[in-house]
Amino acid sequence: MDTGDEKRSNHKIVVIGSSSVDFTTYAPRLPNPGETLHGYKFVTSYGGKGANQCVAAAKLGANTYMISRLGDDKWGVEYKKYLKELGVDVCHVTLTPNVSTGIAQIMVAENGENQIVIVPGANNHLSSIDIKAAGDIIETADIVIGQLETPLESTLEAFKRCKGLKLFNAAPAIKNTEVIFPYCSILCLNETEASLYVGYAVDLTNGSFALKKILESGCEKVIITLGDKGAIYSTKHDSKCIHVCCEKVVPVDTTGAGDAFVGALATYLVTHKDYPLHQIIGAACAVATMSVIKEGTQTSYPSRFDAFANEYEYKEL
Repeated sequence: MDTGDEKRSNHKIVVIGSSSVDFTTYAPRLPNPGETLHGYKFVTSYGGKGANQCVAAAKLGANTYMISRLGDDKWGVEYKKYLKELGVDVCHVTLTPNVSTGIAQIMVAENGENQIVIVPGANNHLSSIDIKAAGDIIETADIVIGQLETPLESTLEAFKRCKGLKLFNAAPAIKNTEVIFPYCSILCLNETEASLYVGYAVDLTNGSFALKKILESGCEKVIITLGDKGAIYSTKHDSKCIHVCCEKVVPVDTTGAGDAFVGALATYLVTHKDYPLHQIIGAACAVATMSVIKEGTQTSYPSRFDAFANEYEYKEL
């Protein structure tokens, strides 16, 4: 927990997004449709893509603000207290009357693979009212992060207000969300999400074509994460497709690894903005890699460490 003794970055990272409680079961493998398996562990923890990304940034020392909706149940009260103890500004985390806190039911296999079912609850109530109430914080943010577990209209309004960077994580994969792409400084998505937008299965062999097609939607930069293969990216000012490699590890639990990447990416974009983009992406990959070798989501995210101690391997595809 944050004690106030550690110095935080002066840069302002604002996260518009979901806060949910994770109910996670661990089993030897994922079940087939209609199959019942015996698991060996059950854990209740804090999650939601927005809060995950916010916590990942906060644990790396970023100055973070969360704009979110929780239910007025015990989970909502405890979650808000927990975020505050981590050093996250929770002035715009609202407990919503007569609505349950969002939940995620997660199954994790021994090989690290997972399946997730989300019930949004209070997350669906995040609205323009919340964005207007946090208008000053959003407008002066160095970077605003959004995802797709809360209403897109709220994130779009926030992006229009923000004078800094806008980082959009197009997850989970949902069709017809391209309206926000022209307002994105950086669009971040994984192989599955990229495949939805381009209409074919995206991998390292055809990723350059996917990047080019997604860039045509109007965003400035696109990053496609590739799991243990690292990430690829391209920008509208440079058609080159750059592949950033990452360390190979044996995964224990991949839940929330993408959120660790996004939270770290946002942090390093504002704290190491003079570094080349491939180094920033490589450092974010290193944070995500550290998260998959431990069980849990937010509990697996590393605290401050020197992510720029090494040069990250990259090449043009």
